[in-house]
Parts: sequence; structure tokens; C-alpha cells
Amino acid sequence: MTETATVLQRIKTDHDRQRDLLDKIAKTTGDSEERRQLFEELTKELKSHAAAEEQAVYSEMLAVPEVTDETRHSVAEHHEIDEMLNDLAATDMSSPGWLLKFKEFDHRYRHHIDEEEEDHFPDFEDQIDAQWDRQMTRVFDERKSAEKQAAEITPEKEENAKE
Repeated sequence: MTETATVLQRIKTDHDRQRDLLDKIAKTTGDSEERRQLFEELTKELKSHAAAEEQAVYSEMLAVPEVTDETRHSVAEHHEIDEMLNDLAATDMSSPGWLLKFKEFDHRYRHHIDEEEEDHFPDFEDQIDAQWDRQMTRVFDERKSAEKQAAEITPEKEENAKE
């Protein structure tokens, strides 16, 4: 087992960047260009991050009985977060409802990444050796880059946006 799992460090660095984007969006108002730009950046960041994390780490951790439940839990949360993100994208940014949804999303996402870092990653580190880490890191970096280029905002139909 390795003392430091590089792929998990990369994921943590992403989480820090995502927290910063959430903080910046929270300081914006209305349907501003700044809010739209930051939300687009956050969306691309989260979608590419989740896809890379699932392929590089979670697909491997599913095969490890000691962490299978944690892995399934995180993957399920990724899907919930993606739905919330799409619903947020379908909501008028100038409406009071957008900010309420954003605050709920922010809280939910921070809970998810805190849980990964504090509960799941220490257990994953016990399973990942240096060779496996190099492989996971390579897959994570390649997938994140490809996914970020292809990522786009995919809102639910506005009439289907949740109240």
C-alpha cells in the first residue's frame, strides 16, 4: 500500500477548486454574465470530475469487498448531484427559486465531497498500491480531460424543472 495515493490527491484538488467555484457563484446575483460563466465552468468541472472519478477509481473499488458499499453510495450520489445540476440549469437564474435551489445543491455537493474525503478515501488508500495508483491517476487525468472538452450544460426541460 502507498503512503500517498496520487489519484486521491488529484480528486481532493478538484474538490477544493469546486468549493471555490461554489463560493464564487453564491456571491453573484440575478441572471448575470458572471453567474452564467461560473455556473458553466462548475458544470463542466463537476461532470468531467465525476466521470473520471467513476472510471478511474470507483470502477476499481467496486471489486474490493471492503469498500464496495462506500463506492456504490458515492456513485449513487453522483447521479443525484447530476440531476440536481440539470434541474438548476433549467431554472431561470433571475428567479428567487434559482438561489434556493443553488443553496440546496451547494449543501448537498459539499456533503458528498466531505464524505468522500473524510470517510471513503482513507479506506480506499488502504487498498491502493503504488502501481494501481499510477494506473488510476493516468485514467483519471485522461478521462477528465476528454470529458471536460465534451461536457455541456444539459438542463431538464424548463417545464419539468422542480419547484
